[in-house]
Amino acid sequence: MAWTAHLARPLAQIADLALPPRCPGCGAITPADHRFCTHCWTSLRFLGPPWCAACHLPFDFERGEGARCAACIADPPPHDGIRAAVAYGEVARGVALKLKYSGRLACAATMARAMARLMPAEADLLVPVPLHRWRLWSRGYNQAGLIAAALGRAHSVPMAPGLLRRVKATPVLRGLGARARAKAVAGAFALAPDARAALAGRTVVLVDDVHTSGATANACAKLLKRGGAGKVILLCWARVLDREEGAD
Repeated sequence: MAWTAHLARPLAQIADLALPPRCPGCGAITPADHRFCTHCWTSLRFLGPPWCAACHLPFDFERGEGARCAACIADPPPHDGIRAAVAYGEVARGVALKLKYSGRLACAATMARAMARLMPAEADLLVPVPLHRWRLWSRGYNQAGLIAAALGRAHSVPMAPGLLRRVKATPVLRGLGARARAKAVAGAFALAPDARAALAGRTVVLVDDVHTSGATANACAKLLKRGGAGKVILLCWARVLDREEGAD
């Protein structure tokens, strides 16, 4: 009713004054929700082409169509590219940690907004990287699922949160070498019984918050492709470009 809208307007204005929008990075007051302050914004390194044709590792300059990085020439990845909104750094790390460990759920929408420009046009299905049930129980939510839900709403792409499951708890991968990381996630994931019908020939966007070594993404991509997916593209908030940083 008109009178209720009239009453609600000043209440909303009071709420805006009491709880103004704040920078997702440092908490400074900003003009609107999900906006970074100037300092945090300029601290972020946004990623995109030119990049490796296989893994989408950013290149410093254009190397020509189909150019691949040395790692992909030596060992082609099982996925069809990693699209990350920003490089992993202090601000990107802070936003990811606020979502993962501090319950700042609005950060999922902030990440999704930055990731939206890299959403594959041919995307058929969004699949978040799953948490093991113990970790999901202790945290109360899957951060990748929240990001995928925000992307799905913005792009009208369906999400399948139960299609991929983490059936084995894995240790923290920080500090482990590539072989140890791969061993830690071996057998950690499984497909739902009806996954083949949902995956058949489709382009799957695997959604996560931070991409580090690729052990998790590779394990998920292999499984999704064995299940019938035509393409598996990883879309995430931040990508670790220096292997000495971050945690998978």
